[in-house]
Amino acid sequence: MKTIMNALAGIIFLSVLAVTASAENKVIYGEDDRLDYFEAPASRKALADSVVSLWNSYKVTRDGANYKLSTMKFADANNLCAGERFREQQKGAFCSGSLVGEDLVMTAGHCIRNPPVNSANGETCASTRLVFGFAIKSRGGSSPSTVPEADVYSCKEIVTHGLDNGGADFAIIRLDRKVAGRKPLPVHRGASLKKGAGMFVIGHPSGLPLKVAEGASVRDASNSTHYVADLDTYGGNSGSPVFDSRTSLIAGILVRGDTDFVTTAEGCRRSNVIGQNEGRGEDVTKVSQLSASVPKTALTGETEPAEAPSREVRLESVDAIRESFGDSFSIEVPEIAVPE
Repeated sequence: MKTIMNALAGIIFLSVLAVTASAENKVIYGEDDRLDYFEAPASRKALADSVVSLWNSYKVTRDGANYKLSTMKFADANNLCAGERFREQQKGAFCSGSLVGEDLVMTAGHCIRNPPVNSANGETCASTRLVFGFAIKSRGGSSPSTVPEADVYSCKEIVTHGLDNGGADFAIIRLDRKVAGRKPLPVHRGASLKKGAGMFVIGHPSGLPLKVAEGASVRDASNSTHYVADLDTYGGNSGSPVFDSRTSLIAGILVRGDTDFVTTAEGCRRSNVIGQNEGRGEDVTKVSQLSASVPKTALTGETEPAEAPSREVRLESVDAIRESFGDSFSIEVPEIAVPE
């Protein structure tokens, strides 16, 4: 019996590890397509301005009129090999998200939960801070160490949540106030994208300042809950909006993928780079899984069409015409032949 119980405990432990690994691991497919904010075209910057980073509250502390961000050098935090991209930048966020309403952020379900689940890991609504503008804005610029008070928000409540290992993984967070100066992003509300459709992602790989990664496409669209795509993403990209390249609408949420880093013989770590069509691919929860909870607003250009004007003749309108043209005003109505 003891042997059976130990074996069962081991299976449960490995299952927990599998859930965690599938949520965190990502990979580089083919060429590394990640760009810093300042390198991205203007159309992508406009979208990136509405992408947000998720932080543990203890890493975001008030500093006068600003908030100070507690970060660590990427190279030191991940024991990176020389030559690894972005190794000199600072990291600190644990997930990404996107503004989809005046006070609503969309992210992955494993990024934020209500207690008691993960209450010690800083991933609850109460202990999460959402920071806009964690990005390198100019060539030669550095990772932000402080951000304005206006760019820091708290989680007021989790509006909707779904977490199915290997399936749908999503959440919508209501913030403590409406977001000023940033436009909610519209979501794809039509039929699912097809295999081969182009995609790009905007978020915070490994908790780094914001990155835009183009050059990806849908490998498999057959699953009802998620796409499989060859996006260049890492842990920290979880919750990132994934866009349809043709329309620039949010098509899904980055949630799972392949292994981030591999350890070399020298003992340092390098990005796991494989062929464009190799590996398991990255899982993207289809936005259709939660689009009913995303409001259509004038800010996203998705408001319902206005009601057609009434064709009812109003007496006051007739009186106004009579005042303008006099009592002699008349309308000729053609005769209509009525069959006997």
